[in-house]
Order: sequence, then C-alpha cells, then structure tokens
Amino acid sequence: MEKTNRELTAGEKSRIKKLVKANCANYDSEYGCLPLDCDCYMFGICYTNSGLCKYFRDCVMPLDTELEALFNHVPTSVCKQCGRKFPAAGKRSYCSESCAEQARREQTAARVRKHRGKSKDSRSDE
Repeated sequence: MEKTNRELTAGEKSRIKKLVKANCANYDSEYGCLPLDCDCYMFGICYTNSGLCKYFRDCVMPLDTELEALFNHVPTSVCKQCGRKFPAAGKRSYCSESCAEQARREQTAARVRKHRGKSKDSRSDE
C-alpha cells in the first residue's frame, strides 16, 4: 500500500510554482500573494498533507490532474496511449477522448493489416 503523506519531489514543487505563476489570479510576481500581502506560501509546500491555499486548491490545481490526484489521494491510472497519469474513474484506459480515438485508429489499422496479410496468404496457396 502506498503512503498517503510523503515529501514532494523537486519536480512536483516546480510544477506547483509554475502553476501558481502562470494561472493564479491572487499571485503577482512583484508583490507575491495579493490577499495575504506576503510571499505565496504555496512555494514553501513540502509535504502532500500540507495545507493548501483555498483558491489554489479550487481553481488552479484542477489544471494539473496529476497534482490534484496527489493532494486529494485519488487513485491514478496510466494512459495506455500516451503514458500520462490520470485519476482512475471506472474502467477508463485512456486519459482523454483524443488518446482513445488515436488508439482506436491504430487498432483498426493493425486489424486491417492482419486481415490483408491473411487474404494474401490464402491467394498464394491456390
């Protein structure tokens, strides 16, 4: 069983910082967190059980599904097509409709290729 509370990796911390800088309406590069009038405390988060800024949790974090799953302790699955992690919901195998469509096309092409190979073999036997 996976530990639910652990220290964040450097990559996860940098993803949080990028999300805040790019998408947080309360963050200003010159002043930091505007409502608190101090540096954004999301930059100092070190553990998955840390308290999160309410605005970050509700509005910014859903933009990165892997981070959201990490902090909400949601089980994740790996997309069979692109390899990205996504929140497990039912029997889904793909993270998005575009990945599912691409996989369907590849499977159809492989099936048709196999069928053509069989029909060529049966013609050469005659």
